Amino acid sequence: MGIHYLFLDMNSYFASVEQQLRPELRGRPVAVAPMLAETTCCIAASYEAKRYGVKTGTLVQDARLLCPRLEIVEARPKEYIRIHHQILRAVDTVLPIEAVLSIDEMVCKLMGREQEPAEALRLAAQVKQAIYRQVGQELRCSVGLGPNRFLAKVAAEMHKPDGLTLLQLSDLPHRLYSLALRDLPGIGPGMEQRLFKHGVTTVEQLYQLSVLQLSQVWGSRVHGFAWWHRLRGADLPETPTRRRSLSHSHVLPPVFRSEAGARAVLTRLVHRAAARLRHEGYWAGSVALFVRFLDGGEKGKWDAHMRIQPSQDTLTLLRVILRLWAQKPEGTPFKVGLALGSLIPEQELGWPLFESDQKLVRLAQAMDKANGKYGPQALYFLGMHRTEQSAVTRIAFSRIPDLELPDI
Repeated sequence: MGIHYLFLDMNSYFASVEQQLRPELRGRPVAVAPMLAETTCCIAASYEAKRYGVKTGTLVQDARLLCPRLEIVEARPKEYIRIHHQILRAVDTVLPIEAVLSIDEMVCKLMGREQEPAEALRLAAQVKQAIYRQVGQELRCSVGLGPNRFLAKVAAEMHKPDGLTLLQLSDLPHRLYSLALRDLPGIGPGMEQRLFKHGVTTVEQLYQLSVLQLSQVWGSRVHGFAWWHRLRGADLPETPTRRRSLSHSHVLPPVFRSEAGARAVLTRLVHRAAARLRHEGYWAGSVALFVRFLDGGEKGKWDAHMRIQPSQDTLTLLRVILRLWAQKPEGTPFKVGLALGSLIPEQELGWPLFESDQKLVRLAQAMDKANGKYGPQALYFLGMHRTEQSAVTRIAFSRIPDLELPDI
């Protein structure tokens, strides 16, 4: 007993979807890029490409040097979302999904007899087969079984691709000792350097720290307590999170690398971000704009921000962004982005006091309703016109876009 969670991680997800949908790519090194340009980077690589050293973040031009036979494929986010939902349905035929953590990760909670090691392994094998048979055999996944979510994820990372790993309480802590610190979820480059400064260079040393020592390393008693107990298999409740900001950015295709083109794409980003803000039930208390120029380096970066009265309507947010835009220096824009911060849940705010503000909110809600009924581009602001092929859906791994929102 004691196997409480099944963690599923799709392997090289975007590249695998492309190989599933395009049989001519199967067995070949494939990299997915946001656009077909040598100056952009790979956002996913097939395992055939990874053998040559191509990985997420590798520049396309460098990836071609590493692997001359590399196939560069332009990302198709709508297809990745569509296949994601097929995977959810396939997994649900075996086990109910407790939480979808990202477009390529999900977790199931095991109950009763399902927690017995042999039964948990059988169910994990069934989950893998359900995906292969119902969605596609190119969609490989690694499954981890563990006493808590944290260790189930660690187990899923132990064997890739197509792995199935069981991590029991009796395996602790010795099976963790062969891992590097960065193999543990939550330890990135910055956290690793902080651990090094505290004399911790191995998982064994991390495991031997007390709750107090872990709290000092993380700078938080809550995090120190959680790490100490989760490393030992305790199934602590997940801490509810509250969104603090919401952001969108876009690397401009060459045709939009002008004052007018960049502004049009930025208008579309505001339209999308505002619709998402209302969809998720928040009001923004600050707006930030950033622009990157072709010049590159530190001189090629410009940022500005402004505090505002809590707002969620598109027109108000657009006016603020364009006011900031007017302050930017001269240059050829390469990338534009915005962030809506100081988010407040709508249940903590009353209806706007002034009638003019109320009208703007009602206008935004009417646009949402029309776009929900007739398509995400049924109503939009004129400044967005003819940017349909730019600022299309992008997928952050921690968020699956809603295709009903004006992302496309």
